[in-house]
Amino acid sequence: MTLSEFDSFRPSEPARRRRQGVKRGTGRRRDNSDGSREMPMVPEPDFTSYYGRPVVKPAPWGDDVAIYLFLGGVAAGSALLGLGGQLTGRPILCRNARLSALTAVSAGAVALVKDLGRPERFLHMLRTFKVTSPMSVGSWILSAFSAGTAVTAVAEIDRMSGTRLPLGVLRKVLQAVEGPAGFEAAVFAGPLAAYTAVLLGDTATPTWNAAHEELPFVFVSSACLASAGLAMITTPVRETGPARKLAVLGVLGDVAAMKVMERRMDPIAAEPLHHGKAGAMLKWSERLAVAGGLGTLLGGRNRVVAAVSGLALLSASALTRFGVFEAGLASARDPRYTIEPQKNRLAARRAAGVTGDAITTAG
Repeated sequence: MTLSEFDSFRPSEPARRRRQGVKRGTGRRRDNSDGSREMPMVPEPDFTSYYGRPVVKPAPWGDDVAIYLFLGGVAAGSALLGLGGQLTGRPILCRNARLSALTAVSAGAVALVKDLGRPERFLHMLRTFKVTSPMSVGSWILSAFSAGTAVTAVAEIDRMSGTRLPLGVLRKVLQAVEGPAGFEAAVFAGPLAAYTAVLLGDTATPTWNAAHEELPFVFVSSACLASAGLAMITTPVRETGPARKLAVLGVLGDVAAMKVMERRMDPIAAEPLHHGKAGAMLKWSERLAVAGGLGTLLGGRNRVVAAVSGLALLSASALTRFGVFEAGLASARDPRYTIEPQKNRLAARRAAGVTGDAITTAG
């Protein structure tokens, strides 16, 4: 008999047992009418898949993508704070936020390209614009955001150097477009913070897909935490008023969005958010967010307290991104998180009287 290459994955067959209901040599079945010898014909369900393989293939993403998720939020929130400093006459906040945005988006782009393997793969994604593809839309959002951020950061660096950059006649052009570039970066900041959540939710990964409606709110709130925390660390307290307000709003939004998301998710699909490595990270994220928010409210005008609170908020944002990322990967590795939510959705449709569609029709 010819063997397939997949036969090595086939589990060994258990030894066959002789049927107990028939007496040897007589061909007659014993009387089990009292039910004392009845055996279950269907074994208890075991959540395995064909040859023990996962039902859903885990996303081929490593820590580089998780780093990109976090740094994208830092860059997006920093661009908003840069515009706030620009509009309210806070030059140090404006400068620090703009430089933070450029640093974060540049480091995030490096992490993204490293995960892609070759830089030209990112450029290939810019050849077309596909509205239905979060990856395509996100590539254009990242490019547009980076352009505005780069202009504002170069303008700040030129001022810091005493206008010693070799810009020549381009300096007047840079000064003319600096203000509009700050607005342009802020316009794309929100989409940059949210599109990565849409990208995760658009996959078949059970936990990410189950959270696709609320996850963008979690990521936007997390971006507020990260950028506000970084500004409170790097900027004197006399100019961190907008950052403190953004931090408090971010804490409220982050905690509330996570609770709403977990409550609206299928309980089985939400389990990876509470267990294992992901559960530990998300628990600490909530604790640090609350502690950083209280520190900001009660002692945000003290330089030391502001810096410590900012570090707590920055860490909380990172743990949120990494925790959600790890929870999704864990849910894809266990067939239970794919099979049980499907059964729950099927039962809910039947209970609602939906029995004539392709999903609920049997046979």
